[in-house]
Amino acid sequence: MKQKQKVTRSACIVVATAHTLRGLRLAANLRASDGVDVVEVRLDHLASQEPAIARQLPKIGLPLLLTARHPSEGGTKGLLLARRRALLQRFLPAASMIDVEIRSTKPLQGVLREAAQRGIKRVLSFHDFDRTPARHQLAAKIRQGRRLGADIVKLATKLRGPADLGILLSIQAESKGGVATMGMGPLGKVSRLVLPSVGSLLVYGYLDRPQVEGQWPAQEVARRLQEIIL
Repeated sequence: MKQKQKVTRSACIVVATAHTLRGLRLAANLRASDGVDVVEVRLDHLASQEPAIARQLPKIGLPLLLTARHPSEGGTKGLLLARRRALLQRFLPAASMIDVEIRSTKPLQGVLREAAQRGIKRVLSFHDFDRTPARHQLAAKIRQGRRLGADIVKLATKLRGPADLGILLSIQAESKGGVATMGMGPLGKVSRLVLPSVGSLLVYGYLDRPQVEGQWPAQEVARRLQEIIL
């Protein structure tokens, strides 16, 4: 397994998500000059292609963020916890970052403990594909993630209108660091340009095809952010 790369940039980190084999192959062609900082490998979507994952990861030159998402928060339906844990454990030595849902921190505490020992940054996340919860509920998620040891707390919610974007803007602007927020839905693309301007630490784009409404192609969102804030 290849030596993991370090994430060194302090501004918003542009993440290119690979959730298909084609996406993994495209990730191998990325360079830092493309504006992308990290490649997210969606192990849950690639679970049936484990040998291919093992072949492709050493070809990716950028730092890796590993995710094996819970089915209730956008992960592959029917993928059992034991399988998610095994995938994360197998590929963890190659990771610079790992993303685990706040709801999964207890059953995956062994993985998170090993990540901390290896110096791997831990993103603890919350996703709501139906709505944007009230501001106090999202603030509680941030506090919970911090108590659980997150290096970054990530919140991704469905934006049903401008008021929902306003909630994320308010939460992000007052978070005092260590938080990444992003929207999904018709206003998702707007949110992924605006929220980094008030401190969101992560912005996600796709390599092959979008996973949710509101994502930009990774290299395009990187270019647009460079024009605005970076």
